[in-house]
Amino acid sequence: MEARIVEGDTGVATLVRAALPAVPGVNLLPGIRKTGGDDLTGLVLRRTPLEIRRDHVTAYDAVCGFPVKDTVPLTYPHLLGFPLHLRVMTDPAFPFPAMGSVHLSNTITARRVISVGETVEVTVWPENLQPHAKGRTVDFVTEVTAGGELVWQGRSTYLRRGPAADEASTGAATAPGYEDVPPSGLTWRLEGDLGRRYAAVSGDRNPIHLYALTAKALGFKRQIAHGMWSKARCVAALENRLPDAVTVEVAFKKPILLPGKVAFGSLQTDEGFAFALRDPRSGAPHLQGRTTRG
Repeated sequence: MEARIVEGDTGVATLVRAALPAVPGVNLLPGIRKTGGDDLTGLVLRRTPLEIRRDHVTAYDAVCGFPVKDTVPLTYPHLLGFPLHLRVMTDPAFPFPAMGSVHLSNTITARRVISVGETVEVTVWPENLQPHAKGRTVDFVTEVTAGGELVWQGRSTYLRRGPAADEASTGAATAPGYEDVPPSGLTWRLEGDLGRRYAAVSGDRNPIHLYALTAKALGFKRQIAHGMWSKARCVAALENRLPDAVTVEVAFKKPILLPGKVAFGSLQTDEGFAFALRDPRSGAPHLQGRTTRG
């Protein structure tokens, strides 16, 4: 695949471009109007080589609950690809706006650990645009290489709400089933500024995560935690029991309102672990996931 080489930082201008296609009237202006159909070719982006910085990894460790090490947490490379996700979504050729997209699931496969100080290349592309019972879904693939070696891969599935597809066409978009894991007595209290702290590290400043006022404007009772924060926090709870080469899959369910509490649970399986985050009162799942070796 031929990739466009770009700088990866998510600046204010990119965030504004992400929001404008969702504004009625403004979304018809040249350069903002979405012109793409179902053809996702030509949307492959690669960051210029970058060195993994200790200060950034340490800040990520602190907000997600990881211990400080000389290697990066399993979920950390997602942050390196996220600016490219946003760049792709703001491209006029991409079929729908970034704002309003819902993160349904995420799968990470690590081939080996990545060290702080390593220089890596990050490539992102969208694929697998499919009908869904609530609109359409698209996958974003992120690959991290070091010295030409593929060391990490992530796949995020996003939903753009819209007219429902017929039932027969949605089979491929159906999420796999996860084991029903009950809470194990571990409850985490989440502060109201969690979304802002994670946004400062990740660059994901979607208004639904920042303040009650901005979240209410987009249909939520108050701000909600980032899905990738919730996955990272679960992985942090399991980290010392996971192999270096591992796959971790999650499905994002009920949003986590901030401030709030979540109950974590995990079970050992033949292949690794099944785990979940739940509402401590109702038991409804916020996240369900599993790990497998290699």
